[in-house]
Amino acid sequence: MGMNMVSIILKKKAGEVLTTEEIRFVAQGAAKNTLPPEQLSAWLMAVCWRGMDDRETADLTLAMAYSGDVVDLSAIPGVCVDKHSTGGVGDTTTLVLVPLVAACGAPVAKMSGRALGHTGGTLDKLESIPGMRIYLDQAAFIDQVRRVGCAVVGQTQSLAPADKLLYALRDVTGTVDSLPLIASSIVSKKLAAGSGAIVLDVKTGNGALMPTLDASVALARAMVRIGKLAGKPTLALVTGMEEPLGSHVGNALEVKEAIDILAGRAAGPLLRVSLALGSQMLVAAGKAADLVQAEILLQKALASGAGLAKLRDMIAAQGGDPRVTEDVSLLPRARHLSPVPAERDGYVDHMDTVAIGRAAQLLGAGRETKEQAIDTAVGLVMHKRIGEAVAKGEPVATLHANDPALARQAAAVLARAVTIGGAQTAPPPLIHAIIMPDTEEYFT
Repeated sequence: MGMNMVSIILKKKAGEVLTTEEIRFVAQGAAKNTLPPEQLSAWLMAVCWRGMDDRETADLTLAMAYSGDVVDLSAIPGVCVDKHSTGGVGDTTTLVLVPLVAACGAPVAKMSGRALGHTGGTLDKLESIPGMRIYLDQAAFIDQVRRVGCAVVGQTQSLAPADKLLYALRDVTGTVDSLPLIASSIVSKKLAAGSGAIVLDVKTGNGALMPTLDASVALARAMVRIGKLAGKPTLALVTGMEEPLGSHVGNALEVKEAIDILAGRAAGPLLRVSLALGSQMLVAAGKAADLVQAEILLQKALASGAGLAKLRDMIAAQGGDPRVTEDVSLLPRARHLSPVPAERDGYVDHMDTVAIGRAAQLLGAGRETKEQAIDTAVGLVMHKRIGEAVAKGEPVATLHANDPALARQAAAVLARAVTIGGAQTAPPPLIHAIIMPDTEEYFT
């Protein structure tokens, strides 16, 4: 091969551009475990310091995407559209979106990963449904999407193995916050999952991966450019995370909120973002001529109950108890409910969204290590949003806990996370921008 990892590290350390072959060599070495972790760590740090241009980033994405199995969705009629969120607190959009979009005739074949952080990932939320299976082999996965119209399953170990190893190293070497590394990691998994088009939800604000709007837009642009270079239609919405998106934060609690929305019992920002993303997915799948027609289709699927019926069908197909869609009390429930009262009269003017997530994690809703078990019943429900009036003693949130000692710790964190001021502030913007390969639209 004639490639030498030390010379590749030195080349990037000097700020030079790597060739496609050099990048493939690194990705293959990570996938096959033929390069020592200290060399891969040094290379990651060099990329962190020196960056990568668009072509290098696209090369790394493709090399990681094709470092293992690539899912072939060609047996599914139509364009499969995938959606990915960079993650936030109370971000339950997948559970609302997938059935709604599928009810409008666009197939959704979604692979999700496990999450570290304040709550579980989509897989943990789904596992709170009694009996739900999240690991299907490829044939069963494709068959379910053909029959039901949608499936949400766990990524197989053989999907983008180079990314798995590099991601784990980034976590322990302080090289997480590199734009090319974040963008290539996300898009490589989407390409390996085989979808025909990708809609990204890039969060911005104090509860997001990228706290500033500029950084979020830069990440959105990078991922959209990679998608274009990889020949995959890709667009991104930049959406706000200055407060939890849904009012429920947890695992079973978030499933309950998704069911409440699909049943027409709840609305708010979570539904608005779900409709915005879903409209883009329907246009990308060729099921609607434009965003206006797409939203009409989604609203009809919501009003008729077709979205809820599709969620029920997906749960049943994956071995879960479909009765949860009619009776949310069949989901796991915490033993103790404890309100967190407001300390003064006024208006909610700020939320530390990360701290609210941490309160849910303290209760057992999230994990700090991959091995950690999650308590799917616990979490919290927010009763107030930014800009809303609150009276002293009125609950700003209710904690759902199984351990009273943990509830006391979480209550202290949550009380500090919600700031009450004397003057009313405007609610934070929800959708900041739409980033497409050739055009950008800004709303704030």
